[in-house]
Amino acid sequence: MPERFPYYVEFRNVDKTFDRPVLVDVSFHVRAGETVAIIGRSGVGKSVSLGHIMGFLKPDRGRVIVAHTDITDADEDELRRIRKKVTMVFQSGALFDSLTVAENILFSLELRADYSAENREEIVRGLLRMVDLEEHYDSYPADLSTGYKRAVAIARALAAQPECVLYDEPTTMVDPIMSDHLGNLMLRLKDQLKLTSIVVTHDLDLMRLVADRVVFLHNSQVIYFGPVAGLDEAEHPHIKEFMAMDRVRI
Repeated sequence: MPERFPYYVEFRNVDKTFDRPVLVDVSFHVRAGETVAIIGRSGVGKSVSLGHIMGFLKPDRGRVIVAHTDITDADEDELRRIRKKVTMVFQSGALFDSLTVAENILFSLELRADYSAENREEIVRGLLRMVDLEEHYDSYPADLSTGYKRAVAIARALAAQPECVLYDEPTTMVDPIMSDHLGNLMLRLKDQLKLTSIVVTHDLDLMRLVADRVVFLHNSQVIYFGPVAGLDEAEHPHIKEFMAMDRVRI
């Protein structure tokens, strides 16, 4: 890999403005195999950051490195190559309602090198076993809870054998039991598959469970980037308030 791009994902002084500044001089990095959480209140640029990593958005200033490659000025051909390595689990699940769970996963299998018509059912069942949903092979998305839809979306993302998975609010609008299940699933995938992961979340329990380090965004800027444990000692008043409110909810 080029020595100047040692990190799997890196933001270098990234700015992005729509009708107002959404990212301001944002810098952070993610090492291969680690999980970084991006947290902060709504509207601070968390999901916009994921959009830049996927190449859906371009920065107004700064550089975005993904899969050890500078994608800031990448064309669609280059971005397609990157998206074979980096996949995203959308908050909505983004499943096809007219397809069964198995058929939704099959949709991503064509990207796999070991895919063939003969072994496709074996691969799909293996992916569903990995996310504890094999019994829903023939179910439709409408038959599933929000949490189960997210788990299916994770299985579909894994079907393409990515190096990196981006999670957009994976535990939003699910009950505490399913939230724990999704968190434990994400941790298992990290440990077993050595996936690089970025998790946008409001869920500090999830952050503590799966993340190695955390990016805290406030007013579109990074006010903390470091180990999860360091948040409890952070001196920034907004971080103190955020962590205190979480303790009150507990």
